[in-house]
Amino acid sequence: MTTISNPTSATSTGVSTDVYNRVAQAMAPASAAANKINSSITKDQTKLSALGQLQSALASFQQLVAGLTGDGLSTSATSSAKSVLTATSTGSAKAGTYAIDVKQLAQGQVLTSDAFATDANGKVGSGTATTIKIDFGTVGDKGFTSNGSASSKSITIDSSNNTPEGIAAALKAAGVDASVVKGKDGQYALSIEGQDGAANSMRISVSGDGTLKNLLTYDPAGTQKLTQTSAAQDAILTVDGKEIKSASNSIKDSAIAGATLNLVGAGKSDVTVAAGASQISDNLKSFVTAYNDLNAKMQKLQKGDLKSDTALNQAINQMGQLLKTGGGSVSVTKLAAAGLSQDKDGNLVLDDKKLKAALAADPSAVSQLFTTSDGRGVADLLSAKAGALTSSGSVLTKETSLVTNDIKNLTAKKASMTKALTAQANALVAMYTAQAQTGAGSAITGGGSGTGTLFDMLG
Repeated sequence: MTTISNPTSATSTGVSTDVYNRVAQAMAPASAAANKINSSITKDQTKLSALGQLQSALASFQQLVAGLTGDGLSTSATSSAKSVLTATSTGSAKAGTYAIDVKQLAQGQVLTSDAFATDANGKVGSGTATTIKIDFGTVGDKGFTSNGSASSKSITIDSSNNTPEGIAAALKAAGVDASVVKGKDGQYALSIEGQDGAANSMRISVSGDGTLKNLLTYDPAGTQKLTQTSAAQDAILTVDGKEIKSASNSIKDSAIAGATLNLVGAGKSDVTVAAGASQISDNLKSFVTAYNDLNAKMQKLQKGDLKSDTALNQAINQMGQLLKTGGGSVSVTKLAAAGLSQDKDGNLVLDDKKLKAALAADPSAVSQLFTTSDGRGVADLLSAKAGALTSSGSVLTKETSLVTNDIKNLTAKKASMTKALTAQANALVAMYTAQAQTGAGSAITGGGSGTGTLFDMLG
């Protein structure tokens, strides 16, 4: 709006009241035009803010609901034969029944030495510093192939630890499982056990004391002073006919995505993955709260700054239509039977009694109404619709862009008008002042000292 500071009197540094009034009268039409631009800018800024609130509300709803659907729906896993395996779900396994056939368990290689010519704490060899090196790899037709991901182990034996127990302790300290075992004849031997998996077979070389070398050397393709009592092997099983190999008997995700199988023995077992009733209930309640928060925001904007707005009406109608029709893939009747319905204001209502009864009867069926692996549950569809309403090609995005550009154009027009009106006001002040034969400074500052303001254009 164009405002004029009205001086109380004419001074040598100010503008006379008469000049002020004449300029104000002459500038009145221009002031009205300036006010119109300012009003348009304010209206656009208000609408842009409201569109931003709508976009934020839709995006927040989509983000929250996305965490409650698909992998966000907790599941549990059970085994029909716990003597074969046990199963747990991380919460994201796809519901269903999986046929498991365990062919063999993973195990580590076990190597046993000949009997020591001493007791468990007696000295073995001369005590000369000796290095035991253990490499890990796979034994095949071409001999021993090193496992590039497993580092070799080096163990030093000398006069401080050259007893059966001392050697076992040194191996354990290096991360290799070893123990002193007593045979039926009462003699002691050393047992060395590798980690599970076919790629963890051991090759042991000894340099130093001859006695230890003759006791502990083991090369799968050469000299073998240790006796293999158990070969390293992977677990082998089939899941719905597909073969799976694992170096561990605890198999996470690779057999059933989102589930862990702990193998116990060879045999067959069915693993059933089902949605947990309590988690479904919690997710549905969170979903209802999120939708109602979104609906409340849209209703408020419809009654206020976005009344009759195209983008808002589209969001309200399309989100509401999905709940009324189920989107063509969800039965509204079944939703109601599970306790989910809408009130007259468009809010979701969840009937706890109906929900508990439905979950007790068939939690998986309730889960399928809410979310499915192919994204056809009611929560999946609403989340996808919220995403579409805020996408780059949506009406909301286009409308936001148009309003933003309009503000930019109006602001540029305002700046141009301000410059022109300022020049016009200065000219009028100069002319009227000369006519009145009154001294005056700048019409904008009211004087050379800049002590007052005559025009504050479009402020």
